[in-house]
Amino acid sequence: MDDASVWDGNWGWSLPLILVTVIFHVIGLVFINQRVIRAKRFLHKGRRFLAVFSMILGAATLVAILLHAIEAAMWASVYKTLGALPDGKSAALYSLSAMTTYGHEHLNLANHWQLMGALEALNGMILFGLTTAFLYGMIRELLAP
Repeated sequence: MDDASVWDGNWGWSLPLILVTVIFHVIGLVFINQRVIRAKRFLHKGRRFLAVFSMILGAATLVAILLHAIEAAMWASVYKTLGALPDGKSAALYSLSAMTTYGHEHLNLANHWQLMGALEALNGMILFGLTTAFLYGMIRELLAP
């Protein structure tokens, strides 16, 4: 395989994955936001404010983490399907490491798929940025008078 076709294959698989995961993530955040808006009616400034606020924030954060896990699983399934990693466990660990930009020295994609790891890290930065912005906005909304 020449370098150009390898490059094209990495982009060809990665760009649709990035688009799908970002759209999935935004839809998930909209779902969470709808639930937070409903739950806000139970949030009254008073004795139990901090407990209810913490429960709403905790539940929203948990669902956001589940979104990230599902998105990492999407990438992992593609790595496994392409034969870029030997098994599902390695693919899942590599994907979570790439998406969080943590990295693992002992796990590497097959040589001709290595650009996908960098593109997944880019995807992770976008997804975590969306989550951070969402949680910040949610906190501001819940604390608003």
